[in-house]
Amino acid sequence: MKPYLMRFLLLSAGLSVLLGAVMLTDTSPPSRSLVGLEGDVRRGAYLARASGCIACHTDTENGGQALAGGAPLETPFGTFYAPNLTTHADKGIGDWSIDDFARAVRQGQSPQGDVYYPAFPYRFYTRFSDQDIADLWAAFQTVPAVARASKEQDLEFPFNIRTGLHLWQALYFEPERFEPVPNRSQAYNRGAFLVEAAGHCAACHTERNLLGALKEDTPFTGADGLPGGGSSPPIHAQALKERGWDVQSLAYALNSGITPDGDVLGASMGEVIREGTAFLSAEDRQAIATYLLTE
Repeated sequence: MKPYLMRFLLLSAGLSVLLGAVMLTDTSPPSRSLVGLEGDVRRGAYLARASGCIACHTDTENGGQALAGGAPLETPFGTFYAPNLTTHADKGIGDWSIDDFARAVRQGQSPQGDVYYPAFPYRFYTRFSDQDIADLWAAFQTVPAVARASKEQDLEFPFNIRTGLHLWQALYFEPERFEPVPNRSQAYNRGAFLVEAAGHCAACHTERNLLGALKEDTPFTGADGLPGGGSSPPIHAQALKERGWDVQSLAYALNSGITPDGDVLGASMGEVIREGTAFLSAEDRQAIATYLLTE
């Protein structure tokens, strides 16, 4: 598609979002308060690593402090910057409550009611349980405060006008919780949680429409136009098996980055492994491979 035509289509779609948004009000379902629910710091830190929180919210290349704000994420809509998630009361989330945190993570809304751009994968994190949220919250409370202001998102018109995001949520976001699949193994269901919720693998391995929503009817079939202009391969079971993967080789690659033919996974997937899956337990890497390779 010609670049100017893509830009025109994006603009037209975005304007449609903005026009429709004026007719909407916040219809987010109420959530029960999590105040008083005790979290486990160790489990929360592990889940934060599995979910990519540290990788996205730390500007490692420029020497940024942990969770104090991320490096630029370039997309067809503009450049996103992950915000400061440290305990700083003004620059971070130090003045949030656990309920504010839960609403942000699982519903994609700030304490002020603003909707987050779907570059933040709350569409996957909505599957977290109350205990998952409490564990994450406990872990984030241990992060030292960093007085670094979050960068503003650098997006093209009309995507820089946030009101349209209410309509985006109405069209493409359905709050839910993860439910194990009956009659499946523990490893399969653990893998399902890590792939479909925490690891949000579909965010990179599934095509999106012009408004950035996942094409749910073609999951894990690969995608073009990733941040930085890259692409991702299909990772559904048939495609993986055709390329020579089995459970053991995939689990090994999630730790080492080495493919069955001796090549090395690089680019975005290299970062995912280096900053995320390499820190997982061997059992969890095996579970991810089991889930992805089950037809």
